Amino acid sequence: MDSIDQANANLSQLLSRVEQGEEIVISDQGVPVTKLVPVGTASRRRSSLGVDQGKFVVPEDFNDPLPDDILSAFEE
Repeated sequence: MDSIDQANANLSQLLSRVEQGEEIVISDQGVPVTKLVPVGTASRRRSSLGVDQGKFVVPEDFNDPLPDDILSAFEE
């Protein structure tokens, strides 16, 4: 839940999230006062699948076991 001040400062970001289908509740002092919802159907949403294609390459060793020093950090 976003406050009115947060919503005002980040309106363009909130609208982008709503365009992707998210519903956002805006509150005033913790009390919900409004909800931003997408207009239209989900089929009109811009697809975000594939927008980062080619920007990241999965390394060949991605599924290899982690080194012992990293594994031990999870066990502490």
